[in-house]
Amino acid sequence: MSLFEYLSSKAVTLCFLIIGGMLTGIVFAAANVSAVLFGMITAVYLVMILCWFIVGYRIERKKILKLEKLLDELPERYLLGEVMPVPGNAVEKRYYRIMKEVSRSAIGVAEAAKREKEEYCDYVESWIHEIKTPLTACSLILANEGDVRKLRRELKRADNLTESILYYARMRTAEKDTQIKEFQVADVIEEAVKSQMELLIAAKISVETEGDFTVHSDSKSLAFILKQLLINCGKYCPGCHIRIRAAEGVITVEDNGIGIPSHELGRVTERGFTGSNGRKLGGSTGMGLYIVHELCERLEISLKIESVQDEFTKVILAFESLTKM
Repeated sequence: MSLFEYLSSKAVTLCFLIIGGMLTGIVFAAANVSAVLFGMITAVYLVMILCWFIVGYRIERKKILKLEKLLDELPERYLLGEVMPVPGNAVEKRYYRIMKEVSRSAIGVAEAAKREKEEYCDYVESWIHEIKTPLTACSLILANEGDVRKLRRELKRADNLTESILYYARMRTAEKDTQIKEFQVADVIEEAVKSQMELLIAAKISVETEGDFTVHSDSKSLAFILKQLLINCGKYCPGCHIRIRAAEGVITVEDNGIGIPSHELGRVTERGFTGSNGRKLGGSTGMGLYIVHELCERLEISLKIESVQDEFTKVILAFESLTKM
């Protein structure tokens, strides 16, 4: 900080000192104070002001240099509020407390962004490992002039994985990508089942659908949610029967597969949680139901999962706007 910058910051104070000096001079003149005494008082006044400015400048400059040194030494500059020395001035203490709050807020945002980046990188890494399986299978099928149906099935698995990571990436800008409109739920259910038909047939899974209702929501996101539930059935419950029912603002997807252990039921929507079933089969990212959970929250769909191991799993999707009516 230069001396000119310091004087500029004290411009208001300097103006009042000059005005005060002028008024004092007028009073002294009206009181017929001798010129010698007036000159001595004026000199002392000016010296005191000069000393005050010089001392103040040195103190403020020392503080700023110390802060700049701290700033240069910090790995992240937003941490400055955490290491700033506590000032003695009452006004500066208020600024200090404000700076402290701003710094803590910045730290929270930065840590959340760092954590989100790490989670995204972890998912991408696991996704790359998982997508290798259908791609390798496609290469082997083509090399051996294999069954076209098997090739389509593996390509569908790769397509599902690609759609999953795209939805995960879009969750950051869900408001821009979401398109709310009126549609029939039965149409979306039919679309989801048809899109996964090859995988369901390969897993010897039968699907039964019934019911319908009208809703205002994002049809593409709902289709993805239903697809993910069907993909999970195909992966974990081969040979099972799936019943999808739509009525009174609620979609129920139920299968008679292996079920979920009771101690894992509350964690199946956690990010990266694979559970005992996922660990047995391998190649699971643990992101499917996590993305489903996040999409349900954004679309105000109540998600409830019920299951009994070795008996059934039931997923209930309730549109809150309709069930509250």
